[in-house]
Amino acid sequence: MRILAALAAEDLHVSELARRMGMSRQLPHLRLTKLGQAGYVGGALALGPDGKAVETYRLLPFSVTVDIGAVLAEARAQDAAGGGVADGGP
Repeated sequence: MRILAALAAEDLHVSELARRMGMSRQLPHLRLTKLGQAGYVGGALALGPDGKAVETYRLLPFSVTVDIGAVLAEARAQDAAGGGVADGGP
């Protein structure tokens, strides 16, 4: 959610996003990959201030609808995988 909120304000590259969130580059990179696969963010190469190519991410238009069927299906999937809220589930 924090990544989506940051990208709602402006396009950012991984390093800047990681710096703002106080984490290593790897975690936001992994999250951005998943968000991109889900269609929430898009990336494009751009030149950074030092002239190097950096991938800049932007928020794509999306809408999320959650109903009880989706909640129950996710809960069942988390249970089957041995996961849950305590270890990062919804």
